[in-house]
Formats: sequence, C-alpha cells, structure tokens
Amino acid sequence: MLVWLADHLTQYFTGFGVVQYITVRAVMAALTSLGISLIFGPWMIRRLTYLQIGQSVRSDGPASHLVKTGTPTMGGVLILFSIFTSTLLWSDLLNPYVWIVLLTTFLFGIIGWVDDYRKVIKNNSQGILAKWKYFWQSLVGIIVAVILYKIGGIGVENELIVPFFKDIALPLGMFYIVLTYFVIVGSSNAVNLTDGLDGLAIMPIVLIGSALGLIGYLVGHIEFAEYLHIPYVPGAGEVGVFCAALVGAGMGFLWFNTYPAQIFMGDVGSLSLGAALGVVAVITRHEIVFFIMSGIFVMEAVSVMMQVASFKLTGRRIFRMAPIHHHFELKGWPEPRVIVRFWIITAMLVLLGLVTLKLR
Repeated sequence: MLVWLADHLTQYFTGFGVVQYITVRAVMAALTSLGISLIFGPWMIRRLTYLQIGQSVRSDGPASHLVKTGTPTMGGVLILFSIFTSTLLWSDLLNPYVWIVLLTTFLFGIIGWVDDYRKVIKNNSQGILAKWKYFWQSLVGIIVAVILYKIGGIGVENELIVPFFKDIALPLGMFYIVLTYFVIVGSSNAVNLTDGLDGLAIMPIVLIGSALGLIGYLVGHIEFAEYLHIPYVPGAGEVGVFCAALVGAGMGFLWFNTYPAQIFMGDVGSLSLGAALGVVAVITRHEIVFFIMSGIFVMEAVSVMMQVASFKLTGRRIFRMAPIHHHFELKGWPEPRVIVRFWIITAMLVLLGLVTLKLR
C-alpha cells in the first residue's frame, strides 16, 4: 500500500523513492510488526484472561507443566494480525507471491483457530479430529501447490535446486505439486508439534524466517543470484518483506512468550507460521536448505512418528515422552535449558543453510 503512495509522492519529493527499495521496506515491516505486537500484547493477554481462554495441560506430561494450566492461549492471532498489517503496508501488493504467502498463512490460521476454539471454548480436548484437520491442511496445501505450479510454468521456478552443486537443477514436472504439498503441510505440522515449551517454537521460526527472507531477497535480485549461482526467481524478493514482518511479530510475541510464558500462540499460530515458512521455501526454490535449517522441527516430528510406530509394532516406547523436548524434560533437564539448547541448535543449522548459498 505504501509502495503505491510513495510512488505517487515521489513526483513532489524524490526522497520518497527510498520506499521502493526492498531492504528499506523489510526493515520497516519488521519494526512495524514488532511495534504492533508489543503495543497490543498486554491488551490481548488481559482480554484472553478475562474470557478465560486458557491453555489445558496434558495429564501425562511433566509435572512441572501443571502450573501452565490456564495461561492465555490463541496468541497466534496477535502474531498474524501484526504480520498481515505490516505486510499489507510495506509490500508490493501487485506481486502475486505476496498474496500466495498471505493466503496460505491465513487459511492455515483458520484451521488452527477452529482447532483452538473447539479445545478451549467448547472444552473438546480433541479439537478438530485428526483426519479432518489433515484433510483441510491437505486441501489448502494442494490448492497452493497448483497455483504456484501454474505461475512457475516450466522455468527454474519448478525445478529442485540441490545445494553444494551449482549446475544441478532437477526438473520436477507435476511432481512439483507433490513436493510443495509435503513441504507446506509437513512444515505446518512439525512446527505445531514443536510448540510445547515457552518460546521453544517461536525463536526457531524467527531465525529460519530471517534466513528465508534473506534468501528471498537474493533469489529475487538477478545480480546476486548470478554471483551466488542460485536460481533467479523474478518477484521473489518481495517475500523478504513478509519474512521481515514475521520476524518482527515473532520477536514481539517472544517478549510475552519467553519463560515463564504469559501467553501461548496455540494452533492458530503454529500451524499458520509453519505453513508460511514452507511456502516461502518453495517460492525461493530452497526446499532442501529449508529442511536443513528446520532440523529441530524435523527432529520433533520424527520423534513422534518413531514413538507411535514403535509402540504399535512392539508395545514399547523409544522416548520417555514425545515430542522429544518432553523426553529431555523427563530426563531432568530444566525447561529453560531445553529451550535455549534447541535455539542454539537451530542457530547453527540456519548458519549451515546460509553457507550452502556460497559453497556451490
């Protein structure tokens, strides 16, 4: 919105031309969403507390979590409000990738909101039945995948880029839709599983979102793309503005979500933010790098799959409790130790992912 306004005002004062730069708008998007989160955060916490929209705690979980019962949840609404407001203000609204990312985030947010609503408001511990939740996630994921496939045509936008090799790009054809579906839906559910401790999920989201924003800027800039031997995707730079808004909103939310948390994001936040990261990774053609950077999310999801498979096949559990962050808690790690160590691992994986941009 402000891009159009600045373009109009440039004829009266050339200084407004600075708004055309993606880097400037990304910084402003981050600051805007951060400010919105910090300003409205206390109000939302008070409002959710008044409405008694509180977190329920697993009865079979660590005993230390019982004190979390009643902590306001569905704080993901604050994150999404901050992201959407900032993105609509600072991004180029004529760019189709902006709307695809916003649509994906919104629709997965709706799925998460309904799930939270049924759990917290209707006191239905199951929320949306797993099969129906997966159905709606799959439907949205397939629709988004088809849209991106149609936009990409037969160019680099629909090729699989292999890191460490500058000349390897595998044409995906229709398999692009399958890959995109699994990246988006898988990322959404992996982040959802990780969101079990105070601040555990939001900081990796911020770190990975920052890296994806940088990658988006580089692949959308023809000179940088050629220099780094990465795919040039026209228009992809605008997702950097969205990622910056996500980073700002995430940092603002972490102000209240850090241990001991005053508010939780709920499924409305985790499902939508996970899907947002996934679709950005697809747009920027760095799915494999995204997989590397999301090691913590992958580990959490795999731990659940291994636990379920082992128990069904042998009647035994591999971990004391899944997802794996609860396993470490039950081994005696204090919650802050688990959180910070997982943050450190994510930071290292993100740096490793960024290194692949040059090692080609």
